Amino acid sequence: MSWIDAAERRLGHLAIPHLLRYVAMLNGLAFILCQVKPGFERMLEMDPNLVLQGQVWRLFSHVFVPSLGGVFPSWITAVFYLMFLIWLGDGLEQAMGVFRLNLYYLIGIIGTNAAAFLSGQSVGGFFLNNSLVFAFASFYPELRVLFFFVIPVKIKWLAWLDVILLVPSFLISGWGYRAGVIAALTNFFLFFGPAWIQSRKRKSEQSARQAAYKASAQEHETLHACHHCGRTELSAPDLEFRVAKDGNEYCKSHLPRLSGG
Repeated sequence: MSWIDAAERRLGHLAIPHLLRYVAMLNGLAFILCQVKPGFERMLEMDPNLVLQGQVWRLFSHVFVPSLGGVFPSWITAVFYLMFLIWLGDGLEQAMGVFRLNLYYLIGIIGTNAAAFLSGQSVGGFFLNNSLVFAFASFYPELRVLFFFVIPVKIKWLAWLDVILLVPSFLISGWGYRAGVIAALTNFFLFFGPAWIQSRKRKSEQSARQAAYKASAQEHETLHACHHCGRTELSAPDLEFRVAKDGNEYCKSHLPRLSGG
């Protein structure tokens, strides 16, 4: 992707190594503050009106709003979530490089903010961080992860589980919520969409070539072939073919010699 290469040449020195570790730390800090002072998350949430009044930190702080549910106690869930986020970040940084991971995350934040201003509704950083799972699965689809430290699951199936859980809420929610989800995943579409489209195009072209080859082979399928010389009625239209005592088919010129008369 040339535009990313050009941006990296100009701005690569500004990239922050281990970015997702810092994001995880700030998520953890926000979680602790919300436990100590319930309602603190309202100071972090994205609110376009308050941003326009000068609370510009909300453009970034909404990424750290805790959004941790599940069947386990919240502290256990938080620890698992943060460790998983760090693991994703380290793997993606190795696969993408420092700058590209920074850019990937920044585009997700910008998209989420744009959707909030357009729709008046914010989905926070949960779906943005979820896009990391999709990116990770694109690089390491067969890698296994211990889900809740117990259940071994391939990362690609974990990504599909995220999709399955996301679709119902996406369908039943309003357009503000939908815009937020789409915007939060803009980074994934920009980075991996073109490659996916090219892959599908290559598979389509390959299928077309295979179909054309099969059709051509069927058109040139022969009824007779000499077991000795391999000539057919297509390569030698004047030949006559006979089945010998051994059950094989021969052209007439080879039949007496191989069949004994």
